[in-house]
Amino acid sequence: MQAIEAAIGLSERTHSGEIRFAVEAALDAYSLLKGKSARERAIEVFSQLRVWDTECNNGVLIYLLLADRRVEILADRGVHQKVGDQGWADICREMERAFRQGRFEEGAILGIREVTRHLAEHYPAQGENPNELADAPVIL
Repeated sequence: MQAIEAAIGLSERTHSGEIRFAVEAALDAYSLLKGKSARERAIEVFSQLRVWDTECNNGVLIYLLLADRRVEILADRGVHQKVGDQGWADICREMERAFRQGRFEEGAILGIREVTRHLAEHYPAQGENPNELADAPVIL
């Protein structure tokens, strides 16, 4: 968890975007009975963590559902328009591949690095660069 927080902190020095990383062991029984997907849960978490509430609409959530070994990346409308669904999906699949091989820290850092690449390209750091969202990963 410390490595993830450090990677996000370093990342956010290179761009004006905000990255949140959330980990959830499993969906609760109610969500499972309703057939909720990892994507639907990630949308809820995106809202709960206020990732959408950045000045430049460039917040990104990396959501990891451990029970299903699923990764979902959700981005605010500003950055999502520039990267698109396929760009985020490619990062998710790379992370999931690393996790299947038991390389959890490496997979998490890889995902942060790839998100950073997109944010730095489209939202390079310029002048004052306030940290709008906490860098520490969230355990749900």
